[in-house]
Amino acid sequence: MPAVVLIGAQWGDEGKGKATDLLGSRVDYVVKFNGGNNAGHTVVVGDEKYALHLLPSGILTEGVTPVISNGVVVDIEVLFHELEALSARGVDVSKLLVSANAHVITHYHRTIDKVTERFLGKRQIGTTGRGIGPAYADKINRVGIRIQDLFDESILRQKVEGALDAKNHLLLKVFNRRAISADEVVADLLQYAERLRPMVADTALELHQALESGKTVLFEGGQATMLDVDHGTYPFVTSSNATSGGAVTGSGIAPNRIDRVIAVVKAYTTRVGAGPFPTELFDESGEFLRSKGFEFGTTTGRPRRCGWYDAPIARYTARINGVTDFVLTKLDVLTGLKTIPVCVAYEVDGRRVDEVPVSQSDFHHAKPIYEEFPGWDEDITGARSFEDLPKNAQDYVLALEVMSGSRISAIGVGPDREAVVVRHDLLN
Repeated sequence: MPAVVLIGAQWGDEGKGKATDLLGSRVDYVVKFNGGNNAGHTVVVGDEKYALHLLPSGILTEGVTPVISNGVVVDIEVLFHELEALSARGVDVSKLLVSANAHVITHYHRTIDKVTERFLGKRQIGTTGRGIGPAYADKINRVGIRIQDLFDESILRQKVEGALDAKNHLLLKVFNRRAISADEVVADLLQYAERLRPMVADTALELHQALESGKTVLFEGGQATMLDVDHGTYPFVTSSNATSGGAVTGSGIAPNRIDRVIAVVKAYTTRVGAGPFPTELFDESGEFLRSKGFEFGTTTGRPRRCGWYDAPIARYTARINGVTDFVLTKLDVLTGLKTIPVCVAYEVDGRRVDEVPVSQSDFHHAKPIYEEFPGWDEDITGARSFEDLPKNAQDYVLALEVMSGSRISAIGVGPDREAVVVRHDLLN
């Protein structure tokens, strides 16, 4: 049975929760392998809408074991807030597993994130201010706090004191903020220890045994390829590996376990925060996409920057991740447009460039070269087969498939759970 990686193909917010939900009834485990509560999945179940930030979206599917693995940074307060909110709505959250090796976001990580962004001024990255980057920085600097540390107060205190030595100098002398007390941080973390203990496991072992026994495991990436710390639009990226390779290091499974890589891509493009965006629109077309697609961040509420579909980015994603299938979302948002431009290449310094430039400076100055496709006026939200779509919508999808480097296996045609056209089986 397969290990399937599901990732975002653009700058996030592509609708990965919908794709996870589409696979949910055929999956035994759903694993969050990177990021923290800096990204959101909105999943619509019947008349109910759920906004998830830290939890894997598979937690909404009965019978699935949701896993927060070692590659995630965990804000424990947010974790319990989300669990309580779901429980209050009748969702069973008792099967959640949390890796003992996942790192913890503390009060001082959130503080440093916010003051650093303010200090950068015009050079801001556009972080969510939730402490994600500072927590990952501590992980790499080997002064991080892990989930398992909460069960040994002596070790926890030593690690917190060691982490605060340099940070308090920074807060006091550079940012003119008060020092943070180690006692305060330790007490805050210890209050969650006993509630957390039943969830904590060796999740790498659990997932290995699940695959050995023939279970299907879905690895759900937070953020997206163009926000990957190594392969995205650095420095305007997240602090983790949001690509398929991150599923390996972020969960402890072996690379040869991965059978399929599914990338979710919008029928247009959006991003939140600063950074280059060649197809970004600043006119009524951009506002049309934003308002009709309700393009506001699930986590922050920030308006998303909107632009046309970028085929070189899709090809880049296919190559970096080894994409076997694309899931195209929000095709219905394009209904009513007379023509739909698609970026097929870029102009950089007067020359045509067909792939994403390796130079950040070139990408920043890249101008999109468009090919236009005829639009459609028919309501497609009721379509359930490819043949149900208007001819122009079919042609648009088929053109994107040729340009993007892998087959488009499913198409989102509306916000409802059932509003999907399936062309190919995502697990075969």
